[in-house]
Amino acid sequence: MRIRPTTWCVFPKNEPMFGELSYTITIVDEGCGEYLRVEDSNGKIDFNTEEWPHLRDAIEFAIKQIKHNS
Repeated sequence: MRIRPTTWCVFPKNEPMFGELSYTITIVDEGCGEYLRVEDSNGKIDFNTEEWPHLRDAIEFAIKQIKHNS
């Protein structure tokens, strides 16, 4: 038997774990290989590990654009 963490909750310190401001990150495997799922109260996004660097770069670029234009 193995024990493996597969789900993490990210939420503000003074908020409930499954509140509106929380995120759940899960390793999912439905038989076609593992991928990540990020969920919040509005929905979810699934992506594989090869997609993450591109998504991260785009998100960081967008954040810089917001800070630059604020």
